[in-house]
Amino acid sequence: MTIVAPSGPKGDLDGADSDVPMAITINRGRQDNVFRTLAISAGIVVLVIMGMVGVFLALRGAQALGVAGWGFITTQSWEPDGGNFGIAAVLVGTLLIALVAICVAIPLAIGMALFISEYARGWLKSTLVSLVDLMAAVPSVIYGLWGFFFLQGQMVPIARWISTYFGWIPLFAVDGADPTDPLSTATVYTSSTFIAGIVVGFMVMPIISSVMREVFSQAPVGEREGAYALGATRWGMIRTVVLPFGRGGMIGGTMLGLGRAMGETIAVFMIISIVFYIQPHLLQNGASSVSSLIALRYGESTALGLSALMAAGLALFLLTLVVNFFASIVVSRSRSGASSDA
Repeated sequence: MTIVAPSGPKGDLDGADSDVPMAITINRGRQDNVFRTLAISAGIVVLVIMGMVGVFLALRGAQALGVAGWGFITTQSWEPDGGNFGIAAVLVGTLLIALVAICVAIPLAIGMALFISEYARGWLKSTLVSLVDLMAAVPSVIYGLWGFFFLQGQMVPIARWISTYFGWIPLFAVDGADPTDPLSTATVYTSSTFIAGIVVGFMVMPIISSVMREVFSQAPVGEREGAYALGATRWGMIRTVVLPFGRGGMIGGTMLGLGRAMGETIAVFMIISIVFYIQPHLLQNGASSVSSLIALRYGESTALGLSALMAAGLALFLLTLVVNFFASIVVSRSRSGASSDA
């Protein structure tokens, strides 16, 4: 690609003495035109596919939405054949599980990203990068099995302790639990939002960490050296240069992880005991999510029930799309996003 800048009207090279703005002509070569066409086509294809998914879900869910009306958003129970169904309970459960997952994943992701980009060197750095990327490739069913057979038993004493000392906070209260009885049943703490959120947090942590690692590594070298020249320690340099530079990428990576957490199905389905009422207690047995509802009821649904599941999938699709769109805006407007696009 060549850029041709014509001279001003008086023959000057820069046109500084003329009131007429300079016209810049871009002569693209054949390769530039081919690449530009392919890039635009790929973007259009992605948008078309996403639009087709949304239209498909809307058409398949139109019957249920016509029956339920606005009550589809506010109703907690799920009885499509009885005409009483909605996603209020499963939508709240989805957001609570995603909230716990993000609270677990963010500290781990920031710590891992900073260690890899700022402290690890040589073979240790390459090994950790490979391990983190490998964690993102582990199937969700493996996380679900690990969470159900191993993590759940380890988290019950922690959930009991939190409920005992912080049960005065509504989110940490557990109905039917007796903190003074050491022999009380532990089943009230199993299959909870808390345990499902921890498992999902471990699943989305590699994605968030990879985004943050790439952003941290792009912090300007001049500013790093300037901080050291002024007497800053390595942590001081990270706190004053790396973290402010990567703030937009941190937020964007977190939002991308949140979108993944809200759509997780198998791992959550294997752990929670699904209930069809709003369950605000994180540590208590019983939870719900939109994706788990679809996995649970898809095989046994009637025509109206299947349409209701499609409508629930449409709600989850739109919610995830909004979260990811917001993340893209944050990253593109941040200093780190502008640098990475250059």
